Amino acid sequence: MMRTIEILLVILIMMGSFIIASFFAVLPQPSQVSPLNLRRLSLTTLQMLDANHNLSGTVFKPLNDTAWNQLQIALSASLPPNIVYNLTVYQVLTGGTRLYTAIKSISNAQSLGVGSDSSTYLAASSNVTFNAIPEKIGSHGGGGTLYILNCSDANGWWITGYTAQSLAQDLYNLLSPYFQRTIMVQNTTQLGLILNDTSLQGETLRNATIINTVGEAVPIPSGYYATQGSANSYAKYCYILGQKVGLYNWTWVSIVGYPLYYVSNTGLFPNGQNTWGIYGMQCVGAGGLNAFLEGIDNQNYSYNSQWLTGDQSSDPGLASVTLSTNATYYCNYYGLYPSPYQTATRALPDSILTTYHLNVTSYILSKVNHWIPGAVYSNRISGSFLALGLARTPDIRLTALGLLSYYKPRLYRSEYTASGTSRLVVLQLGQVGGV
Repeated sequence: MMRTIEILLVILIMMGSFIIASFFAVLPQPSQVSPLNLRRLSLTTLQMLDANHNLSGTVFKPLNDTAWNQLQIALSASLPPNIVYNLTVYQVLTGGTRLYTAIKSISNAQSLGVGSDSSTYLAASSNVTFNAIPEKIGSHGGGGTLYILNCSDANGWWITGYTAQSLAQDLYNLLSPYFQRTIMVQNTTQLGLILNDTSLQGETLRNATIINTVGEAVPIPSGYYATQGSANSYAKYCYILGQKVGLYNWTWVSIVGYPLYYVSNTGLFPNGQNTWGIYGMQCVGAGGLNAFLEGIDNQNYSYNSQWLTGDQSSDPGLASVTLSTNATYYCNYYGLYPSPYQTATRALPDSILTTYHLNVTSYILSKVNHWIPGAVYSNRISGSFLALGLARTPDIRLTALGLLSYYKPRLYRSEYTASGTSRLVVLQLGQVGGV
């Protein structure tokens, strides 16, 4: 019984203490507990008013234009009824000490009180185009020539949906602004000239980039280079090609599939075909890439028809690979947006890094276990190699990303502060009424 009375006394004391404390406590007003974020509301309102470029269009109209009245109506309708505002438009100035001058102001109150906040918004004139001028690759340190193999006498393979010529033209349009010279190599005879250190148009041949557009095949010139092979294999030609890449410090680009799997020349092989009905080519097999990498590394030539896989399967079966973090960054920088998911059944094993003294200088597609589906490789001494192991369908945006992330040319963007082309809009908000 006494224990029950003690418990009741404790409860009464605690309740009395709580009531007394609540009586003297000063609770904050609801607006202080959860205040309205006027700055965020201001910025959101400006963005909404310019969703269809209506705000940007209005601020460049004459001051007596009826569009200003429509803007004020839209502004009032966009804000809660207890919000007062002042919207001021400033002209952006250049060439003087003053940066801005006010040209127009609209408001629904004489005063915004002491609790106001604001956001700014830069509007650009609709008749002005802002450009980005790329830095030319090779402008610092030599080189800067881009060769695109557009050989009319070489058929392609593993470029489903495209021809080598259409790919060549698209690559020209996409990449030529970034290089000092871009030259279409129109036939295998011209390819033979640059392999022999002879320029086609007086261009700089050393430190050049060469893009092969015929997929898993590679164009082969007649004469000396054709005699390096046999009816069964032209791997020796691929070896010499690798030597040239190392000697001239070229960057050789394979845009799709397994590199150098065939050699192609319709004049040399009129009756030869790749067993899939594509005539004008001879199969080299895995020996072509092996020999090419031997040539870049300046190793002795040894014909090796085995896949570059060590103890692994010859087909990695990478049905889904993703863009690397590095490539994603340069997507945003250069404005190139391929699909982040790709199919790369012709990925290369990472064993080539140690076998041929290569370093990955730029991952295009993320590595999967021991497989590298897309990357730029640089030899320890000289020469580079870009390989994209995509399945059948090339995506030239990935090729461009690989080269741009390797060379890293800067973009010089035009400025928004040019006289008469930009206006600064400031929206200041205040809150009135009850709490």
